Amino acid sequence: MAVIEELIRSEADGSLSFGNYELSEKSKKSGFEHNGDLYKVKTFHEITRLERNDLFVYESVPGTVVTELKATEDGITFNVEGKEDAQITLELEPGCEYDIQVSGNDEGKMKTNLGGKLSLSVELGDGKVIPVSVKKA
Repeated sequence: MAVIEELIRSEADGSLSFGNYELSEKSKKSGFEHNGDLYKVKTFHEITRLERNDLFVYESVPGTVVTELKATEDGITFNVEGKEDAQITLELEPGCEYDIQVSGNDEGKMKTNLGGKLSLSVELGDGKVIPVSVKKA
């Protein structure tokens, strides 16, 4: 997978791709329209952050590339790549339990906090593209 040179883009299947962990300086793009929503992305080697309609959606430390991100009422799925292991935070429904799958492996169930945040770690590097699925339990 390559970095997203334009920082954020819509894919033919209706999903969203964003991020560029190779940038040495913070770059951002706002006002990107996708499926009737406005998105803003901030990305570089230290962090990648996505907001939808000024609300938090995704953040990784360090920066990552995310492809095929699809968010539904039941959860979120995406593929992620980075230079090194990343801590990913997602904004989901507050107080709900979610089944987590990383690279096809069941990572168990996690409950979001009162703000709806859920954090998980993903082992990245060596050009690996890791699929992540977070679905309501």
